[in-house]
Amino acid sequence: MIFRILIDGDWREAAGTRETFKAVNPATLEPLPGEYPVSGRSDIEAALEAALPAVDRLRTAGPDTVAAFLEAFAAAAEARRDDLFETARLETALPVEPRLRSVEFPRLADQVRQAAEACRDRSWCRAVIDSARNIRSRLGPLGGPVVVFSPNNFPFAFNAVGGGDWATALAAGNPVISKANPAHPGTTRILAEAARDAAHRTGLPRGAVQLLYHFEPGDGLGLVAHPAVGASAFTGSRPAGLRLKEAADRAGKPIYLEMASVNPVFLLPEGLKERPSGIAAELFASCLLGAGQFCTKPGLVVLIESASGREFLAAVKAAFEKAEPGYLLTPGILDGLEAASRRLRDFKAELLTGGRRLPGPGLRFTPTLFRVSGSAFLMNPAAFQAESFGSLSLVVAARDPLEMLDIAAMLEGQLTATVYSHSAGEDDRLYDSLEPILRRKAGRLLNDRMPTGVTVSPAMNHGGPFPAAGHPGFTSVGIPAAMPRFAALQCYDNVRPGRLPAELRDRNPTGKMWRFIDGAWTQRSL
Repeated sequence: MIFRILIDGDWREAAGTRETFKAVNPATLEPLPGEYPVSGRSDIEAALEAALPAVDRLRTAGPDTVAAFLEAFAAAAEARRDDLFETARLETALPVEPRLRSVEFPRLADQVRQAAEACRDRSWCRAVIDSARNIRSRLGPLGGPVVVFSPNNFPFAFNAVGGGDWATALAAGNPVISKANPAHPGTTRILAEAARDAAHRTGLPRGAVQLLYHFEPGDGLGLVAHPAVGASAFTGSRPAGLRLKEAADRAGKPIYLEMASVNPVFLLPEGLKERPSGIAAELFASCLLGAGQFCTKPGLVVLIESASGREFLAAVKAAFEKAEPGYLLTPGILDGLEAASRRLRDFKAELLTGGRRLPGPGLRFTPTLFRVSGSAFLMNPAAFQAESFGSLSLVVAARDPLEMLDIAAMLEGQLTATVYSHSAGEDDRLYDSLEPILRRKAGRLLNDRMPTGVTVSPAMNHGGPFPAAGHPGFTSVGIPAAMPRFAALQCYDNVRPGRLPAELRDRNPTGKMWRFIDGAWTQRSL
């Protein structure tokens, strides 16, 4: 059986499919039932052709229709949660409890409902009114579909259907063309079925939600650069992200990227002396969560050579050695860990534990810990801060505080940077020197907490300076903060009142929407 793609509101056979693929269980390496088509350009063109009428129809339908659809989708997904949990478990080998049922699926439902609320509230569009000059502006839809590429490590929260990029692009008023991740196509199909049902019930325009399972890399490059596309969002590896960025940039098309990051954790000496075993336990838990397959996994740990540092390192090493390795999502991740281990050995890093694949049918790699001196790191910083996706981390032992600051200065752009320090402030002098460096390097700065969790909060930043992300001013998590990525600034100069969008008319369209009127944020009507 070859599953169908979702085009213009209907499930249809992929056109001229010559190639298919199967999902594979990472724990057994057994192919799962059903085949998924690798779409060609005709499928891509059909999706684009269906999305263009949906641009105007979404504008006519208005925010309330989109919000109602998002809420109906969340309910429809919840009604199919058992199918989703079982399919995602088979495709990813992630445990149903707590990961899928109690952690990730509630996040999917919550972020979709947050997007619906922001859509209905409308404050996200930042309406500005200069009444004296009769100039008004707001953020509005892009005028073309948003293409969403999903990663392999979050089958629900970052899925191409139901994930944060999908929800915020729709909430901003755009149609979405979803490109499933080949690691969990069945999970994506079930979510798309829920989305199609919700669209029919709420009157969402045909072509507003579409799904392709896979296509050749060259076709993906053509898609992000297509004249009809409004923007694209990609979460995944740096090589793939940079190729897409190059293609989109040449065509002048926005693309928002979340790529590789080693998420450095700096352990200041007095804090480490105060609680070495506690910090070791937190680092161990963070590094091995989900078999290390988190974009915010701490892959680089920087400390100052000392007795407490050696005690800490021994505790982490012992925990790694006793850990039961989890399953990796794809063979490519396993190959990547082997390659990373070889690279670190080639650059004379010391292997403390792990560094090998485990026998058996499943995709598993021993939790791996390397150590290198601060001086060796500074001789070749690029080699030591390449992301190793999985449970592999590198500890850098600096000679003194000055060398720790030098190491920080050599870091490239990161999603996160973390500092652990003494609870009573005995590291404050060093922290005050380190913080300005790290503030320039990372989108999210943490104190005394590992970076692995990414809360869906309006204040969250899941982005950062290049090359961790494509642009330092945007986040892929947090609502409404993630919505402006998929919007255009639209200005109306001396436009007659009846021709203005509702958000820019004198009367506040919801009574609660915040607008910037004549120099002040207010909920009042003019």
